[in-house]
Amino acid sequence: MGLPSINIEFIGKASNAITRSARGIVACIIKDDTEGIPAVQTYSTLNDVDFTKMSEANYEFMKLIFAASPYRVIVAAQAPDAADYTGVLKTLKDLKWNYLTVPGITKEETTSIVAWIKEQRDSKRKTFKAVLPEVVADHEGIINCTISNVTTSILDKTISCAAYCARITGIMVAVPLSRSTTYYDLPDIISADVPEDPDAAIDAGQLIAVFDGEKYKIGRGVNSLTTIPEGKSEEFKKIKIIEGKDLICDDITTTLENNYIGRVRNSYDKKQEVIAAINNYFRTIEGEILDETYDNLCQIDIEAQKKYLNDHSVDTSTMNDVQIAEANTGSSLFVCSNIKLVDAMEDFIMVNYV
Repeated sequence: MGLPSINIEFIGKASNAITRSARGIVACIIKDDTEGIPAVQTYSTLNDVDFTKMSEANYEFMKLIFAASPYRVIVAAQAPDAADYTGVLKTLKDLKWNYLTVPGITKEETTSIVAWIKEQRDSKRKTFKAVLPEVVADHEGIINCTISNVTTSILDKTISCAAYCARITGIMVAVPLSRSTTYYDLPDIISADVPEDPDAAIDAGQLIAVFDGEKYKIGRGVNSLTTIPEGKSEEFKKIKIIEGKDLICDDITTTLENNYIGRVRNSYDKKQEVIAAINNYFRTIEGEILDETYDNLCQIDIEAQKKYLNDHSVDTSTMNDVQIAEANTGSSLFVCSNIKLVDAMEDFIMVNYV
């Protein structure tokens, strides 16, 4: 039986109000043994960071993250000689955050972070994501940043791709959901390597920088997903789409945990109360996250309800949909929703007739 479960799935197609979760939280893992450095500490601004209790290199990572003004930064420190990241990841899994950065990571160490993010998203139903350097992860939860050899005005020096991932992570959590990171200006970049074939790099799931002759900017806001598995669509390659999906998951989950799970009876009228709250929530995010021209709707999942009843020796052969919807389903509430996430304007096609 285990703990009460909340399973929210998004399948790509070929009353208590639900409130918006706090976005903009970075989790940052650093290796540091400076005396007095806390194992885990949350900061709201760069001024909150005590630079005397971390190495100069790690303080520079803080500067890169806070350049985009994220809501919060959770810093988890471990000893430089730690064999792996198991300890800090165990701590971070129970905290709420959006994106992970490990700016001092080596190429060999990225494998374990990729595996952990995949497990958390695919098996634990978390919405964690990570920005990692030059890693072919093929997953919507991993941003494969390949912006390298960056000279940035934030630090007035040239840094590695791994280090610049700290800057990109700060951007990812700070960008409003009303826009994508496509063509997001990177005014701090004085110079950086850009791919000879940006289209091929993007198609390969790389987050790249391009130079338009005046300034550097992110090429297109894509994650590392390149292979579309069953039940997903091309849209899942877009960072903005995944951000919207994850926000909905977090908001509904938090509201259910805080206001419904274990607190109300699982009667038909209470089920409808939950559904009404979800549908009202959908209305509030239409335009910014959901397509306002689409009938975004949550309702009782009749097929799942029928299966539950059949599995519990209830003959549903003579029952209509209303009777199935009203039937007692123990402690389980089965709902389904039909929604359409809205993307940002990124591709412009104009035909001129002369």
